[in-house]
Amino acid sequence: MRRYETIVIIDPDIGDAEREPLLQRIGEVIDEYQGLRIKTDVWGVKTLAYEIRKRKKGHYTLFEYCGSSELVNELERSFRINDRFLKYMTVLLDKEADVDKIRKELEAAAEAEKAAEAEAAKKAAEAAAAEAAAGDGAADDEQKTAETAEAETAEAETAEPEATPSEKEE
Repeated sequence: MRRYETIVIIDPDIGDAEREPLLQRIGEVIDEYQGLRIKTDVWGVKTLAYEIRKRKKGHYTLFEYCGSSELVNELERSFRINDRFLKYMTVLLDKEADVDKIRKELEAAAEAEKAAEAEAAKKAAEAAAAEAAAGDGAADDEQKTAETAEAETAEAETAEPEATPSEKEE
């Protein structure tokens, strides 16, 4: 199998509700032709280098996949017949891609991502627990500080006032 990369520019005036089925259809075509989807990267709306069909902006999406030339022909045919696609470009990345190796890399990356998410969730839980414990300690500290301030105020009220310098001279 060959490894390809296709960038499509979609009309930016259509909403997400209309754009999602277009992107899903590309994935379905890849699956129909026994291709392997490697990556779908949505770049979002960007300014075009030049106007295309009186549009100055376009919604960019990159697809990386493995498949046959028939797959590429079918994808490009669907881009040509649908007016929502402003432009597309397909580039051959590798003539002889090792699909099994790519699948293993994708699985390893997915496992690493899950492990990273689990680690992040664990750290967040630990931080929340530490914050809760510190919050309880802070409340105790605030209460002790308030009690100390009250005691000092009461002590100052009961104490005899010191003699002023003029009283000392007498």
